[in-house]
Amino acid sequence: MKTSGPLQPIFWGGLIAGALDLTAACLSSWLRAGVAPIRVMQSVASGLLGNAAYTGGTKTAVLGVALHFLIATTWTAVFYFASRKLRFMIERPITSGLLYGVAVYAFMNFVVLPLSAFPQRTPPRLSGRIIGLLIIMFCIGLPISLIVRRFSK
Repeated sequence: MKTSGPLQPIFWGGLIAGALDLTAACLSSWLRAGVAPIRVMQSVASGLLGNAAYTGGTKTAVLGVALHFLIATTWTAVFYFASRKLRFMIERPITSGLLYGVAVYAFMNFVVLPLSAFPQRTPPRLSGRIIGLLIIMFCIGLPISLIVRRFSK
């Protein structure tokens, strides 16, 4: 299987998955709780800054967007390099992408968030967990796998 190298799939995967996930997070937060997009972006920055992110205005929202795309690009790189060894990730992009989304969700929610400065809140309801999981599966895992597959032909 001919590949184009890592830069293009990692760039496009990070950009597209990051945009889809951020859009879905903003839309879901607004529809479920009336949360403004700037607050969603600040919540990403709160992983680094804690509660101070919510008083930083546009600056911390921009930081949150930058961090969000860095994280999406990192997840794309992880998938790309894993797919070089585990060929089924390329051969079965829908299955591997959806399962990768489950793994990303679990790692972010049960490892990264507890270790970050993100303000501890009451655990989300089951419906919130399910919505979050579906967003990550379909806006992070699936697009990343399809993009990496596209550049692996």
